[in-house]
Amino acid sequence: HPSVAQAAVVVREDRPGDKRLIAYVVGEADADTLHAHCAERLAEYLVPSAFVVLPELPLTANGKLDRRALPAPQAGGATGRAPRTPAEEVLCGLFADILGVPAVSVDDDFFRLGGHSLLATRLVGRVRSALATELSLRDFFQCPTVARLAEHIAGGAGTAPRPRLAVAPRSDEHLPLSAAQRRLWFLDQMEGPSATYNIPLAVTLTGAVDPELLRQALGDVLARHEVLRTSYPVHDGEPRQYIVPPDEVTVPLTTADVTEDELPDRIGEEAAHLFDLAAELPLHAALLRLAPERSVLVLVVHHIASDGWSTTPLMRDLTAACNARAEGTAPSWEPLPVQYADYALWQRDLLAEQEETQLDHWRTALAGLPAESTLPPDRARPAVASYRGSTHTVHCPSGTHQALTALAGESGATLFMVVQAATVALLSRSGAGTDVPVGSLVAGRTDEALEDLVGFFVNTLVLRTDAGGDPTFRDLLDRVRETDLAAWTHQDLPFDRLVEALNPERSAARHPLFQVMLTLAEAAEPAPALPGVRAETGRPGMGTAKFDLTVNFYEHRDRAGRPSGLDIVLEYATDLYDPATIETAADRLTRVLDAVITDPDVRVADIELLTRDQRRALLTDYNDTAVRLPEGVLHELFAAQAARTPDAPALVCGEHELSYRALDRASDAFARRLAGLGVVPGTAVGLFLDRSPEYVVAVLGVLKAGGAYVPLDARQPRERLAFILADTGATLLVTDRDAPAEGLTPLPPPDVPALLAEAPAEPFRALVHPDQLAYVMYTSGSSGTPKGVANTHRNVVELALDPWWGAGERHRRVLAYSPPAFDSSTYELWVPLLSGGTAVILPVAKVDVAELGDALTRHGITAVYFTTALFDAMASEAVGALAGLE
Repeated sequence: HPSVAQAAVVVREDRPGDKRLIAYVVGEADADTLHAHCAERLAEYLVPSAFVVLPELPLTANGKLDRRALPAPQAGGATGRAPRTPAEEVLCGLFADILGVPAVSVDDDFFRLGGHSLLATRLVGRVRSALATELSLRDFFQCPTVARLAEHIAGGAGTAPRPRLAVAPRSDEHLPLSAAQRRLWFLDQMEGPSATYNIPLAVTLTGAVDPELLRQALGDVLARHEVLRTSYPVHDGEPRQYIVPPDEVTVPLTTADVTEDELPDRIGEEAAHLFDLAAELPLHAALLRLAPERSVLVLVVHHIASDGWSTTPLMRDLTAACNARAEGTAPSWEPLPVQYADYALWQRDLLAEQEETQLDHWRTALAGLPAESTLPPDRARPAVASYRGSTHTVHCPSGTHQALTALAGESGATLFMVVQAATVALLSRSGAGTDVPVGSLVAGRTDEALEDLVGFFVNTLVLRTDAGGDPTFRDLLDRVRETDLAAWTHQDLPFDRLVEALNPERSAARHPLFQVMLTLAEAAEPAPALPGVRAETGRPGMGTAKFDLTVNFYEHRDRAGRPSGLDIVLEYATDLYDPATIETAADRLTRVLDAVITDPDVRVADIELLTRDQRRALLTDYNDTAVRLPEGVLHELFAAQAARTPDAPALVCGEHELSYRALDRASDAFARRLAGLGVVPGTAVGLFLDRSPEYVVAVLGVLKAGGAYVPLDARQPRERLAFILADTGATLLVTDRDAPAEGLTPLPPPDVPALLAEAPAEPFRALVHPDQLAYVMYTSGSSGTPKGVANTHRNVVELALDPWWGAGERHRRVLAYSPPAFDSSTYELWVPLLSGGTAVILPVAKVDVAELGDALTRHGITAVYFTTALFDAMASEAVGALAGLE
């Protein structure tokens, strides 16, 4: 800048964990001018947060900058300037109030003082009320100081303010539900009463508790908040709010004496209370007494009447009521400016005015959204989600928490944006793709009148991130920032309206529009301050999961309010994931966080997700495949197995069973017959038979005669079959039906009883080498012309005798249901026959769902070659029968 003679910019940390860029200048320019000058030329995170004007820069004896002698900026941030206009004075007061600090200067940065998107949303409402100006969250991110925000407003920024929320005229018979309430009401109607949407709190109380005093205090809270004494009956076919008058309310508090051993189960029972929304109050309470001075208060509120942000006013009001009742009086609190019913009416009118504008944004933002983007599951998604869930928790130390907070500040982002970018990076690297939508909750308290009200205001947003194009983490964070700011600007549209308008493919198996939810909240739960009692609040586990995966970040803070650690709690659907999978995901998420605070410019693709042991397992251990296998050809190895287990069942087909001895002798006799018809080593023999013991006898007979078998599929055109026979040079066709056998010698299928009767004592063996062909199977070929794939004896032996198959008798009884000309039949036949197992043959040409399910259970199947085609063909009950099989 022309007014600056000298300048130095340093990073200062005058408060632990609060690193700031501070500029020291020698010259005549003021801080506002210099800030504007830098903001025009630099990225947001490179603009100094304070400009300190000095007569000269302090130097060391060597003439270098003396950093230790640089003065700290004046307390309060920036240059500590006081407000200069009425608008700045109002904004300074609002900033300080929202941030919970004594005062701020006009140059203090809202986000560097601990502000985040939720507080900024509250600030929007405060500014609307105080200055009659409608700002967006983007305005606060672009103008995070009072000075810049006041200048922004003075320049004409801000739209006309939305209608102010106030007490509305009511008709008791026609009070509508809010949009969010209607969604929960419909879910309750479709699925029946469920604990899925309960919000339970368990407050451990140390000290003597008077149950009657507690009952009176709860009655006061119910009287104060209409939504806690509201039921939802149907009137003229529509759900309506029915508000019970305070003097008619029966406080839903039960008391019981329990032991330490009984306590966890009893808390779980209370937390799982089933609400009758049409007739019952949405609050349930139980006081569980363990000893005269130790008890647990379980408060359960249905989500239709509350949300996570309602816990603070609920506990604050319960505290005031208990303290007043302890003194023998009713609480004397200020009346609430509005009630939840007023909000529902106000929201209805607001949406009528703004719905289309907000919908236009979301239609564009979510166009072409993937139907499913989630952590790859361990098992197939059930037809209907059960909502059963579990959790896994990992902890990040204070250093990581502080570094992530600093990264957010220097990037012009919030901590939520940073952890969102890290979660997207994990999901994308884990197989979720590069188009990654996640769900996020916004408090929905966009009007100042709602700050102290209990109710269901929270809304769900879809935050879509493009992780493609090999971005650095900082690039990804910039993308997240832009997406989130746009989403927060259009946060009023209820999620159910969005789903209705976008009309994605609906499924009872998964959540629409996104399957992964992300939250960031304070770890410390508000607790009531009861007279003479120490209280500590926790949330009992519900064993539920509303989404495939919810990644919850909980912030811990020390007494000075500084970041002191993060808990990451992963709530997951047990329908889809095993605990080990989630534990691995949690570990990798912490590795992503550690990597990006070390180097924010690391490319997402280069972040190391694996531990040293995991990398060694993947690259070394799993590839240590050198195994010494028996040398030999298929029929000789089978004969050796038959000698070891002659009476064991080799084949089962329906009610018929063939032992190893019988199969070996029958195939010997059939091999002699084939040799008599000219089959010699290298001869191709066509097999046009259904799955059956006769087919297996023919296969072994061809191999023992030295030939290679060519299975044909009856579902294929006659012309294709003729091509295959000609292409292989087959001279013989074993078949029991009309076939394109021009120029071939036809042979009927083996007659097993007759073959056993004529089988000589000596086996028939042709000289065969392990590298000789065992069979040829045909694919469609990339050009449309059938393409033969040939496999040798050695190939098949290496597959069938891999040590994996025999571990734990996994393949003791293998279901053989594939068409003989499909390559999975190789596994189904040779894995059991070379290891002493049993091939259980489904005796039909086509997979029959009923017979398949019956075979699985009746024959004690231990292994199935499971294909996508099989999944498509099977009914859900038959798929369920596969559980526990290899």
